[in-house]
Amino acid sequence: MVTECIRVAIADDHAVVRTGYRRLLELEAGIEVVAEFGDTDVAYGWLTRHEADVLILDLSMPGRGGLETLHRLGSRLPGLRVLVFSMHDSPALVAQALKAGACGYLTKSSPPDTLVDAVRLVMRGERPLSDDVRDALGQIGGRRAEVPHLGLSPREFDVFRLLAQGQQVDEIAGQLFLSVKTVANYQTMLRKKMGLGNALEMHRYAREHGLI
Repeated sequence: MVTECIRVAIADDHAVVRTGYRRLLELEAGIEVVAEFGDTDVAYGWLTRHEADVLILDLSMPGRGGLETLHRLGSRLPGLRVLVFSMHDSPALVAQALKAGACGYLTKSSPPDTLVDAVRLVMRGERPLSDDVRDALGQIGGRRAEVPHLGLSPREFDVFRLLAQGQQVDEIAGQLFLSVKTVANYQTMLRKKMGLGNALEMHRYAREHGLI
């Protein structure tokens, strides 16, 4: 009986990291790495034209960003399983990634074998989480009303983080492929929604809550 291989694509902006993932996964029977990318837009374009079962995705990458890519892939390719593998374990970022459609979330501090196991788990319809991610989600609990960023949509969260990092409206528009007017509207809405009056208050809030 022939067992079909799990076709895996890897998106991480560090070539050395991608090479390590590829070697680790290809040592496993039944797993084939079919593509790797250093940019989320390149990854999205390839995945809409070719077939893969699982995408291993780092959230901090060139292009439209991990959260926006998750949302776009979920709308276009609902059968693709996306496994986030990131250095970030912020409760808010983890929650946003899962809300945007991630099938699992591991941090890069996880033991190497965890990644292999997670690929197989997402193919079975399960949601693998590393221990530190599970702890991070537990910190959220009933705090949603206390911390307004937990109520943001993935797109709102992306725009907020970029604003909090000090990027200008036109820079964000170019990075996220939005109009300047749309980003300006997001900025106005976010300040009102979160009770923050200016860019400095956004920055302080983001630093306080570990969002940047």
